[in-house]
Amino acid sequence: MQWGIVGGGMLGLTLAHRLTQAGHAVTIFDAASHIGGLASPWNLGDVVWDRHYHVILQSDLALRGLLRELDLERDIEWAETRTGFYTDGVFYSLSNTLEFLRFPPLGLVDKFRLGVTILAAAQRRDGRALEAVLAVDWLRRWSGRPTLEKLWLPLLRAKLGDNYRFASAAFIWAIIARMYAARRSGMKREMFGCVPGGYARILERFAEVLRTEGVRLALGEAVESVGMGADGRAAIVVGGRSEVFDRVVVTAAAPIAARLCPSLTGPERARLEAIRYQGIICASLLLRRPLTEYYVTNITDAWVPFTGVIGMSNLVAPRYLGGHTLVYLPKYVTVDDPAYGRSDADIEADFLAALERMYPSFRRDDVLCFRISRVRYVLPIPTLHYTDGLPPMATSLPAVHLVNSAHIVNGTLNVDETVTLCERALPELLRAAAEVGR
Repeated sequence: MQWGIVGGGMLGLTLAHRLTQAGHAVTIFDAASHIGGLASPWNLGDVVWDRHYHVILQSDLALRGLLRELDLERDIEWAETRTGFYTDGVFYSLSNTLEFLRFPPLGLVDKFRLGVTILAAAQRRDGRALEAVLAVDWLRRWSGRPTLEKLWLPLLRAKLGDNYRFASAAFIWAIIARMYAARRSGMKREMFGCVPGGYARILERFAEVLRTEGVRLALGEAVESVGMGADGRAAIVVGGRSEVFDRVVVTAAAPIAARLCPSLTGPERARLEAIRYQGIICASLLLRRPLTEYYVTNITDAWVPFTGVIGMSNLVAPRYLGGHTLVYLPKYVTVDDPAYGRSDADIEADFLAALERMYPSFRRDDVLCFRISRVRYVLPIPTLHYTDGLPPMATSLPAVHLVNSAHIVNGTLNVDETVTLCERALPELLRAAAEVGR
């Protein structure tokens, strides 16, 4: 059976891998000249590394299983990292229980209630029930108003911007559950890993495997539309021509999928367009000297123009970065935020000024390279009763299926969840293929 996959990110690549293993022929279409999507690498001067920050947790069993198939899992290098908080102009380490107890912004009762909140979330096996309550209401009830205002609200705004008002408590549960699992599997230590060479190496190897399996990679091919042909097969229009497949899977973000599939019913398109997404403006800095001792620094001060500092070099050895230091400065924004229209120069000036204020030892001449990535559709926001309104993978177009980030339910957007989504979607796709063959 012939399958077409729209989107060459990790989801599309993994689906292609699994479908070929099941005996099908697959073509992947992507408008970019390279595979990888959000996981793709880019150049920072002479250094090649991930365009956005990614780590591997010891609890990321789906991703590690895929890397094992690619003969890369054994190469993962693990490092114990630390977490920091920047609050009221002061850095605090919050990497273990003792540091948590010493954390000055919260009183002893507030810390106790915060600990109970984290433990209660971590012990849940399913976050579906939490879709019925807003995150802020749930956090206020469990952690109390002081902790909500001093800690949770700044963190929610940092991650979701104005969208924090619409997020259900399932969002917080998913984050706590993943990080708690990481600490549990890392023996209460914060253990993160990476493959030497980053996703550039992972994707290069993945492409080799897919080509060996017979997958056709149609890169630089912007899909114009997906619909049904007269013979009951699916048609992908690309470059003004139509290519026909027995089945097509669209992995693009929900609003984009709605535009690509104009023949979907009105209610189907409305459900796709109703999914609220979060975007990102992320700066990558290659520096001469180390900037921070923390892998992640959570920022609660509203004046800072970015929402965190990711010290990647606390995980990635300098020898993979030309002896330099790599830092990411993410700013999570809504899809229509005016910041998308700002020039790179303006964003760079604001970000570097903030670094100078936060880190007195930082000098602008330490910056070897500064690049900015803008992506509008990154993270679907788990709004109230999110699962109830989620579009199914099957559509009214019999040969067209939708599998995208919106289908990551009760989870957070990361590569492990993406691979897990593929494994969950595969049986449904194969059943549909089997029905065609009868």
